[in-house]
Amino acid sequence: MSFNEKMADRVREMIAAAESNVEEKRMFSGLCFMVNDKMCVAVRADSIMVRLDPVMFEEIVGKEGVGPMVHHGREMKGYFFVDEEVLKTKKQLAYWLDLALDYNKFAKSSKKKK
Repeated sequence: MSFNEKMADRVREMIAAAESNVEEKRMFSGLCFMVNDKMCVAVRADSIMVRLDPVMFEEIVGKEGVGPMVHHGREMKGYFFVDEEVLKTKKQLAYWLDLALDYNKFAKSSKKKK
């Protein structure tokens, strides 16, 4: 699994400044940042995946460089790919990370409770 190491470093630095409960896992052909035991952002070779409020679908999918995540032919509600071409500046990346971190507070955890 290859992912953009420089982008991972940028994401890691920005998430660490905002959150303390962060875990990194290799998945989705990249490096996933789990925040509070919930999938939040994943860095891939040429894009990032962000988990956002599914209610924002129409607003988000119309933005430049953004598309829905499709897994096994099925569109995954609330998961979007953002091309690295629209993440060149700190402000551009912060926009997407802030949206993902804001939604993370309300997102359901996929972790099974004992």
